[in-house]
Amino acid sequence: MKNQNLDIAILLERCKENNEKAQLTLYNQYYRAMFNVSYRIVGDSYLAEDVMQESFLKAFTKLDSFSGNVTFGSWLKKIVVNTSINELKKSNKYQFESLDENIELMDFKDESEDYSQLKAESILKTIQSLKSNYKIILTLFFIEGYDLEEITSILNISNENCRTMMSRAKESLRKKLNEL
Repeated sequence: MKNQNLDIAILLERCKENNEKAQLTLYNQYYRAMFNVSYRIVGDSYLAEDVMQESFLKAFTKLDSFSGNVTFGSWLKKIVVNTSINELKKSNKYQFESLDENIELMDFKDESEDYSQLKAESILKTIQSLKSNYKIILTLFFIEGYDLEEITSILNISNENCRTMMSRAKESLRKKLNEL
């Protein structure tokens, strides 16, 4: 792991010097994982490709702002997530409904229902079929591993909004999974 971090650090230094070979190496190393992140959010392979190009361009032009407090992959992933969400906003493919009125905070305990029999692929497909804002929040939480505070920051919504939307998204997912 240390060697990999050292290799990444060397590549990043070369990228800061606009070394195209280093940029291509870094791109090839992270492309597939970042494409998958974007695709799970935007749901369209062509748009995910565009997001990838834009995200890597942003990353390469803002490498000086990379502090190293997190791994480069995590830093790049946040750029990809934000760019993906911004693309959806531009194309009006999703709108977050205001949940500030009639907020009902719900408990996040997982019910005893057992979905372990279902294949991961069918669960992912079901998540993709949900409303855009539900799909995004569940993807960020379950697949990308962000916590509620990080999701609140990424989506620029209140904590209460985030908790309520997560609860409703989980409930919607449960209903669809029970229909299978």
